[in-house]
Amino acid sequence: MLADVHAIVPYQLPGLVDRCARALGLSGATIYMVDLQQRILVPLDEQDDRMPVDDSTAGWAYRTVSVRLEEELGELVVWVPLVDGAERLGVLGVRSASMDAVRLRRCRLLAHTLSMVVTTKRTYSDWFVARTRTRPMHAHTEMLRAFLPPRSIGTTSVISTGVLEPAYDLGGDAFDHSLTRNTLHAGIFDSMGHNLASGLTTAVALACCRNARRSRADLSEMLDSVDRALAQWLPDQFCTGVVCQLDADTGVLRWSNCGHPAPLLIRGQRVLERALDRPSEPPMGLHGLLGPGAARAVHETTLEPGDRVLLYTDGVTEARRGGDEFGLERFADFIIRSAAAGERPAEILRLLIHDILDHHNDRLTDDATILLIEWQPRPASSG
Repeated sequence: MLADVHAIVPYQLPGLVDRCARALGLSGATIYMVDLQQRILVPLDEQDDRMPVDDSTAGWAYRTVSVRLEEELGELVVWVPLVDGAERLGVLGVRSASMDAVRLRRCRLLAHTLSMVVTTKRTYSDWFVARTRTRPMHAHTEMLRAFLPPRSIGTTSVISTGVLEPAYDLGGDAFDHSLTRNTLHAGIFDSMGHNLASGLTTAVALACCRNARRSRADLSEMLDSVDRALAQWLPDQFCTGVVCQLDADTGVLRWSNCGHPAPLLIRGQRVLERALDRPSEPPMGLHGLLGPGAARAVHETTLEPGDRVLLYTDGVTEARRGGDEFGLERFADFIIRSAAAGERPAEILRLLIHDILDHHNDRLTDDATILLIEWQPRPASSG
């Protein structure tokens, strides 16, 4: 498969994977990718039917990141999740007349290899993107989504996962996360307005943050670069946000809040009240309000193993159905209950954003963006 995949165009991938499955002594295989809103599993072979994430065996494999087996038309179908690092891509359905440990291992190997292939191929093929969309996207949303990282990244000790809606009509919301050595860099952004200018403002903020961290700048220098860029190129725009750095080895969290709702710290099954509240600073782009020569304040705290840090935009808590706001208490309670039920961080946010959409009858008047960071270091070796 790895030898042949370099020479094919992406739409030929389903046929190649099916041939590889047969070469491994299986009956065949079908690739399903999750759609943009994580509601539907879309087959890459256009002749096959879509399947719901919430009401199918294949969807169960995706939701739980575990192998599931079912019988279909006299054959066994093994559903193996497609995962790249912490990012859930979809599932692979492998058919076989019978199943044993050797065949199951081959199914897993095929899925692991396919996940890497899909991640590589989709970086330069719009075909994958087009297949996983269920409706047209606005141009300003297209621009902003081009800047977004994968939904989930992480290691054995730290996971960061994000979601944002409305998926096809974003205004100025975005999240960002990246790993450099032992440090997780993360941020959430909310620009004024709901148009091309707001999307451009957020795109500039994202680009400046990435440029600064790749130059090993500290948080204060990073935000200074955003302030200067916005003041120069988009003087009538501004962007609220929180940017942070988490040392994955020690749990030291450093962050700066630029006119944004304070992050929440969840420890065990409760929110630590005002644990990350600090005096608010002006939004990015309004550095002049700090005073001459003033630098952005950077705060610091040390997390405990199992802590979760929750960044969000006000569109999450202010989502309304009639006069009823979704609210911060319901928002935090959903995270706590889902985590207590054993859900993974990415699945918690998938369920939460769908609950918010249902609360608002699928019509958000403002962007709703959530970033969840979970620190779970490995216990120190006794040997």
